[in-house]
Amino acid sequence: MPDLPLVGVVGVCSSGKSTLIRGLEERGYRCRHIAQEHSFAQQMWKIIAKPDVLIYLSCSFENANRRRKLNWTLADYEEQLRRLTHAREHADITLDSDALNESQVLAQALAALAKFS
Repeated sequence: MPDLPLVGVVGVCSSGKSTLIRGLEERGYRCRHIAQEHSFAQQMWKIIAKPDVLIYLSCSFENANRRRKLNWTLADYEEQLRRLTHAREHADITLDSDALNESQVLAQALAALAKFS
């Protein structure tokens, strides 16, 4: 098996980062869970994690709340989006986790990652 790229995964809380990372790691990928949504440093994802490929998972406020009971407001969600701006603009792969189930997110990520392997 060729060397697989180091994959960084970013997105708002409850967008599916941990689930996607688990699925990718089960298939041999090295992954970094990047908590960019909690950082004021816009380029934290790039400086600390140094991924070969960056995946951005989008998720609506409504779906994030449906997936996990979060103690946050729409303003908190919008702040996370603001903090993720740089990562979103520089993502190699963007997936809308609202429109997909866990298996579909993983399948789309694997298909997109095949281009980087």
